[in-house]
Amino acid sequence: MEFGFVDCHCHLSAREFEEDLDDVIQRAVEAGVQTLITVTEEVGEFDRVLQLQKRYPDLVAPGFGVHPLQAGGSSQCRSVNLQDLDAAMPLFYQHRERLVAVGEIGLDFTPWFAPTRQNRDDQMSVFIKQLQVAKELDLPVNVHSRSAAQVTIATMREHGVQRALLHNFAGKPSVALEGVKDGYVFSFPPAVCRNTQRDKLIRQIPLEHICLETDSPSLGLNKHERNEPSSITSVCKYIADIKGLTPQMVQVVTAHNAYRLFPRVKQQLQTVPQS
Repeated sequence: MEFGFVDCHCHLSAREFEEDLDDVIQRAVEAGVQTLITVTEEVGEFDRVLQLQKRYPDLVAPGFGVHPLQAGGSSQCRSVNLQDLDAAMPLFYQHRERLVAVGEIGLDFTPWFAPTRQNRDDQMSVFIKQLQVAKELDLPVNVHSRSAAQVTIATMREHGVQRALLHNFAGKPSVALEGVKDGYVFSFPPAVCRNTQRDKLIRQIPLEHICLETDSPSLGLNKHERNEPSSITSVCKYIADIKGLTPQMVQVVTAHNAYRLFPRVKQQLQTVPQS
């Protein structure tokens, strides 16, 4: 089977794409993107992601999740709490047949976002509840782990999570290799091409445990410019260069990894509910 690129983690429902999404999609297709696993950060995005699946049924594969950081009253983010999850919980089950993953979920213990023990405890409670939802629905999880890589992996292991993507992973190689033992997969966005900080990490993780992502509209090649799914080609080439492989090899293996991790993607692309 011939594989195109799989963007395992992007935010097509972001407001940054409202004006020209058809053009963004066209550029992605022209770049060879076959699947866009589209995740959410808060419950207000859930319906938009489902509408995107209906609009681009052969491309968009939806995930629902409540992120560890939520929009605050100003431009600043705040740590998630259990009340943020209340409205989301019934929707996971209502739309279970349309989902390919639970995400974006996880932990963000960055000091200025989670300054108190209560913040971290709330994040952990929200994370664990969504891990339980994923297990009940037999779905993989699409996971954020900033300043919390080790505890994120340990928590998933403790709760028996077997299928997980750790997106934009920036933990220590030793921590990543513990995740590899658990069968977890790690993805990297184009932002890793800006410097060599994660070269050692990428070099040590086996290619069979790597996927590609863009995290668009964030984490692109240029820090202050909107990122989009077509930029996935750059991170593919970067990983290939680090590992001494061809970009074609990285494209095929990472796509295979993605479809193994997210098996419902193929089902979704074949049959999309119309209501």
